[in-house]
Formats: sequence, structure tokens, C-alpha cells
Amino acid sequence: MPHLFDQLKLRGVTLPNRIAVSPMCQYSYQGGFSNEWHLVHLGSRAVGGAGLVMVEATAVSPEARITPLDLGIWSEQHIEPLARVARFILSQGSLAGIQLAHAGRKGSVAVPWEGGHEIPETAGGWRPAAPSPLVFDEGYADPVAITEDGIRAVVRDFAEAARRALEAGFRLIELHAAHGYLAHEFLSPLSNRRTDRYGGSFDNRTRFLCEIVCGLRGVWPEASPLLVRISATDWMEGGWSVDESVELARRLRSLGVDLVDCSSGGTSLRAQIPMGPGYQTPFAERIRREAGVPTGAVGMITSPAQADHIIRSGQADLVLLAREMLRDPYWPMHAARELGHALPWPVQYSRIAPKDSPMRSPVYE
Repeated sequence: MPHLFDQLKLRGVTLPNRIAVSPMCQYSYQGGFSNEWHLVHLGSRAVGGAGLVMVEATAVSPEARITPLDLGIWSEQHIEPLARVARFILSQGSLAGIQLAHAGRKGSVAVPWEGGHEIPETAGGWRPAAPSPLVFDEGYADPVAITEDGIRAVVRDFAEAARRALEAGFRLIELHAAHGYLAHEFLSPLSNRRTDRYGGSFDNRTRFLCEIVCGLRGVWPEASPLLVRISATDWMEGGWSVDESVELARRLRSLGVDLVDCSSGGTSLRAQIPMGPGYQTPFAERIRREAGVPTGAVGMITSPAQADHIIRSGQADLVLLAREMLRDPYWPMHAARELGHALPWPVQYSRIAPKDSPMRSPVYE
């Protein structure tokens, strides 16, 4: 079996190792434009040796944002600031990826450190769209049910965002269909009460996501990977289930999805989630085994031995780290040393690198 520091080939792209920086919203962008914080935040993780550095949930339209300070890719003007980030990530030997997203009914709220409360339209907010006019929870805006014309517009928004991501130099895209955001809202019976061809049956509830995937594959190069992040379960009775996730993964594979990133929850704040180290890894293992598609494991993966075991035991093909990468941008280099692998260090850091470590050549822009 492969180990944590083996390469991972997805279509025509090869990740240098199985460690990914999970998409993590920073809520720090005026007008959706990437900035110096973004470059340093992600650039330092690329310097740290992660095989894949993923740009956070990036809104495909202004109405797709969670907060007014979300990152965006809805205009041509967003391309070059993002390209700057992608170029630096690639220059460090990491793969540059970007997650495309639509917040759905969880949009038009303040940033978390300002309370995360609803921002009304009179104060610069917007009316969120959702499959059905069901509010997410107290303190969130009442959403409007999206029309079929609106659905087609969102599908186009995702395809246009992918085109811009390609122009910006990203080599991989991930579609965010988890955590109670728009694509997940269509999947879950808890948030989708539609009676048209986008609601009710499993085929209908998965239609929106499948149409987005087809739209993305229509513009994204054949040789470039497409990932989808799902919530494998709602952790709620009557909600989206792991059985449904397995069947969805089979369909996504047939539509050209190369890896399913397995998270969970997000549809309801009342869900009882048994959190603990690697608590979501069994979802990645089951989907990988039964759907025959590569998977990513995410959620409270913190130690090198734990991450390596997930790969060596065939539970997943990729591990995605979030909070642990915030704590330690150089986690991959420290993990390699602990596990006995030679991961290249930046030549600029040679004074503190282990004597037997290879050096990474400097890149000057």
C-alpha cells in the first residue's frame, strides 16, 4: 500500500505527497479580491511542503458568498490576484487547487468574529437562494426558493468560475457540495422540499449537483482533476445518509469526478455529531471501497502516524488537514522527519534543515 509521502496521480496531474491543505475560509477580502494575507497564508503552507494547497471556498457570484468578505471569482478582475497565489504555490512544488462554492441559504451573514448574524439587504446584504424557502436557523435570512432559470444560471456561474480558475493557473478544482451550502441543500431532504424535477426522489435531489459537475467538466481540461467535497451524512434522522453518499459517489465517478472529499454535517445546528480523532475517516473508507472512487479523509487528523495509517490501510487516498495546518504551516516537513521520509526543504531554510534532507531550489519571480 502507498504511504503518506508517496505521490498521488489524478489524471494528468501528480501530487508530490498525500497531504492537502483543506479549504479554510479567511473572510478577509474586499470585493472578493485575493490580497497579501491570502498570499502569505497559503504561500507559507506551500513552503511547508503540502502536496496540495487548496484555496478556500471561492464564491462563483456575489450572491454565492457566505459573508461580504468572502473570496470571489465571479469576474475577470479576480483572475490576476488569484494567479499570483497560484504561481507561488506551484513555484514551491505544491499543486495549486481552488474550491468553488455557493453558500445558498447560509449566505448574507457577518464574519464569525463579528457574530455571524444575518446582514439584511438594507445593510448591504442580499436575499439568499435555496432549494426551498426554509430558513437555516435563528439569526439567518429567510431564503427565496430558486427557480429553474436560477438553477441554470448557477450552473453557468460554476462553469465560468472554472474557466477563470484555469486562466489563473490552478491545476485542480473542487466543487463544494457539503456543510449545508447550496449543492448540499439540494441533496438533503431536510432542506429540499421541492416538488419539481429537483426535489423528492434521490435522482431529483442529486440532479443539481450532477448538472454542475457536467458543466465543470465541459470547460475544465480532460487532463486536470475535478474533486467534489460532500457531507457524507447529515447526522440527522430523515436527512442525507451514507448509503446515499455511496450511490452519489458512483454517479460522480461516471461524470468525471476524480476524488470525493468526505466531510459531514452542516445542514442543521441540532445534529449530534460524535466528534473525535478521525471521526469522518470511515466515510472515506466505505465510499472508496463501495463506489470505486478515490477519496479524501478530513476531520481531526492531527498526528503524522494517524495520517500515514489512513493512507497505508487503504481508508483514503488523500488526507486533508485544516486546524492542524493553521497551528503548524510546516506540518508536512515535521511529519516527514518523524516518519523517516526525505521531504525537500527550502534552500533558504538549510541552516535548520536535517542534514540528510534534500533542498528545494529557490524560485525567483
